Amino acid sequence: MENFEQRQSGERAILVSVSVQLLDDLDAEEFRLLAQSAGAEILEHISVQRNRPDPKFFIGSGKVDEIAELVESLEAELVIFDHSLSPAQERNLERILKCRVIDRTGLILDIFALRARTHEGKLQVELAQLKHLSTRLIRGFTGNLEQQKGGIGLRGPGESQLETDRRLIRVRITQLKDKLVKVQQTRLQGRAARQKAAIPTISLVGYTNAGKSTLFNILAKSDVYAADQLFATLDPTLRRLDWDGVGTVVLADTVGFVRNLQHDLVESFKATLEETLEATLLLHVIDSSSPNMPEQIEAVESVLKEIGADAPILHVYNKIDLSGDAAKIIYKTSDLPDRVYVSAHAEQGLDLLSQAVQQCLMGQLQLFDLVLKPAYGKLRTQLYTLNVIQSEHYDEQGDLHLSVRIAPHKLEQLIKQAHLPLDEILGKKASQFQRPLEEFEIDHPIP
Repeated sequence: MENFEQRQSGERAILVSVSVQLLDDLDAEEFRLLAQSAGAEILEHISVQRNRPDPKFFIGSGKVDEIAELVESLEAELVIFDHSLSPAQERNLERILKCRVIDRTGLILDIFALRARTHEGKLQVELAQLKHLSTRLIRGFTGNLEQQKGGIGLRGPGESQLETDRRLIRVRITQLKDKLVKVQQTRLQGRAARQKAAIPTISLVGYTNAGKSTLFNILAKSDVYAADQLFATLDPTLRRLDWDGVGTVVLADTVGFVRNLQHDLVESFKATLEETLEATLLLHVIDSSSPNMPEQIEAVESVLKEIGADAPILHVYNKIDLSGDAAKIIYKTSDLPDRVYVSAHAEQGLDLLSQAVQQCLMGQLQLFDLVLKPAYGKLRTQLYTLNVIQSEHYDEQGDLHLSVRIAPHKLEQLIKQAHLPLDEILGKKASQFQRPLEEFEIDHPIP
């Protein structure tokens, strides 16, 4: 059998979308975007209808011959299938097509390898690739796969080259898992420090290319790579910020999800997705302009369920500049918002997003009239940082009167952190805070 070595991106590729009645139909346009994100030069995109997969080729032998003719005439170097193929199907197809064949999982892994920037991201990509490769080792060898190793100290029964490589891959997988455990421990230390300091973590999740990184950059005033392509951001990014109306939070941007993501890929990237598991609030960023929006929402919710994420979710319908929706908040109860419509690119509705996040974190907002003596300037500064002050004026005695819109328990927390008397600042409304006093820790920076 011929040996088709892995080449760099930019290969001339033929795409094969297969609609199988027994399986979920896939999005042809998303498949093209995946291939383009991997750097493929698309020569042809073929659609195939099947009642059930063929065990030998996944598609029918007649269609295989048709693709083989296209490969030869177009001088294609690669054929990509928008379904998972078995190792045997890949080998059978390569033998007939006389070029490399990869499936959806292999394509996504290639994109991950291109996008990984951090040490953790590269470890996770290598782990996922080795797990995928371990079932396909036979493909990369020529001649007699049972050829024995020879040499001094290795004569006798020995072991086949295939067995040797499988053993080496198992060793490397074990090493990678150990390294990722250490990364996980580092994350746990940082997360414990944030929890001790009572700093909420808000994690952005969503379908790939929904606009998470664009929204992240605007909120965090950051420069995380954002582009109109699938999996533009692979590595998780955390920023501490003082969000107007919300306060000090840690904002986390995570890898985008995609439909039909293999379980092994989800498993390999659990270390990244742990920021989602431990989040105080999830912002599910949705591309409101996508014609496949319901399917994309379902795909994200499926992965969140698979990894066990159970944090409260606020649905952020992004790209309203393209969908034509108005900036608004939709509530699921009188207190808690369910949806907020924004455009990160056009910076529309971001004030409503802040209001919705504040309500999700703190509960229903209320209007309070506060009286601050001149010595209570620090509390005024904190309220201004939160951007919750509606109006203010000084009376004849020099006391400052503030009208603030804020959640009751957040106001109580600020007053107690400043060690100030509730009744003096709130007047009659202080009676609604007559519950046992609690100690609130001052925020500490992330280690």
